[in-house]
Amino acid sequence: MAEAMTSTVTKDDLREILNERQQISYDELSELAMSRGVPEPKLREWLTELEKSHDIASRSSGGILTYYILQGPGEIRKVLIVEDDKNINKLMALSIGKGYEITQVYDGGEAISAARSGKPDLVMLDLMLPHKDGLDICETIKKDPQLSNTVVILISAMDPTSNRFKGIKYGADYYIKKPFDPNELKSLVTLFLKKKGKRFDPLVDLPDEERISNQIEHSIKQKDGYVIGTLKIDGLGLYAKRFGERQAVVLLRLVSQLLQDAIKTQMPSSFVGFLNSDEFVVAGTNTNVDAVVKEVQSEFNAVLRFVLQDAGLKQINLDIPALVESDELPKLALVFTETPKDQLKQRRNEVLKNKGVSPAGGAPTIGAYTYEELQKMFGKDNLDITITRDNTGVRIQVSKDGGRGKEDEDGK
Repeated sequence: MAEAMTSTVTKDDLREILNERQQISYDELSELAMSRGVPEPKLREWLTELEKSHDIASRSSGGILTYYILQGPGEIRKVLIVEDDKNINKLMALSIGKGYEITQVYDGGEAISAARSGKPDLVMLDLMLPHKDGLDICETIKKDPQLSNTVVILISAMDPTSNRFKGIKYGADYYIKKPFDPNELKSLVTLFLKKKGKRFDPLVDLPDEERISNQIEHSIKQKDGYVIGTLKIDGLGLYAKRFGERQAVVLLRLVSQLLQDAIKTQMPSSFVGFLNSDEFVVAGTNTNVDAVVKEVQSEFNAVLRFVLQDAGLKQINLDIPALVESDELPKLALVFTETPKDQLKQRRNEVLKNKGVSPAGGAPTIGAYTYEELQKMFGKDNLDITITRDNTGVRIQVSKDGGRGKEDEDGK
């Protein structure tokens, strides 16, 4: 592709850009298209055509509309739908569209045999089913060596307070509340089964370092009333040390989905990103951020009882406030810390200075900041945990003190 492209850029050039990047936000595409002489209406037209031809798929995640390149034609993927309501079962099949081999089951007691005989790539699973409930089915599928890589999407009208946590714990890849949005369901199925490159993961596919970098530049330029900060799962490091890495990842995935639900349903103009640790970046107007944080904190506090019971405390009526303040369990809480924009700008300038880049240039001049640089900008030099990713998924590395801090370590 030529360096200085003009309005002669074609849809095939756009496809090449997408194929090279594999995933890119609409804002980035729009800026790139305008710099190369492609008007906004033409860009939208091409993106629509590419989606209709199944070359790409889009999803709004963390307040960012992102386009993903899809795999080319190949093996037909299999989808198993387990839903006892025949009308909803039919709607699920219609929602995901053509191009899949779909098997429909209406009884939970038939789900496992259907999965073992059909070897589906993805299972769409209701929770309240006759003869065997969805959580049992999900757990059985994920523990079966022949089915463990099967994607499971839970779809339920039941109270998500405990069921979302249990579903993620048993290995579910996503939880959708009824009534569901058919477009969201179609988007998720497409990305789980057809996304090119590494497997789609709703946690790590939250806006990454590049989009967080852009959000920092955007936030610095905003007037009063626009805030940015971090939402930390306080106590996650100690929790991971006591109950294991896998249980800590469950909590990360839980908070990730709570955040995505909160901004999707109420504050779509807000921003959420994953800081590759036990923290998420949240940005937007003061009112929106406050609403998002309060909603997620409320949901997290409601599910905390079930998290503690799952950790081994079986009493039905736990005194949660007294318990979390005791030494019996690590204290878990979601804590939002706003980062003043003057501090953010100062730390950002120090990062740029260390790179030998003029602060006037900013992120567009140097590309994305690294996660380590982003963490420094938010004042996170000593992390309780850090995240690593490989082909087996997300892994947690806990710091030496596990988040206790110097005072706790010294016994003061």
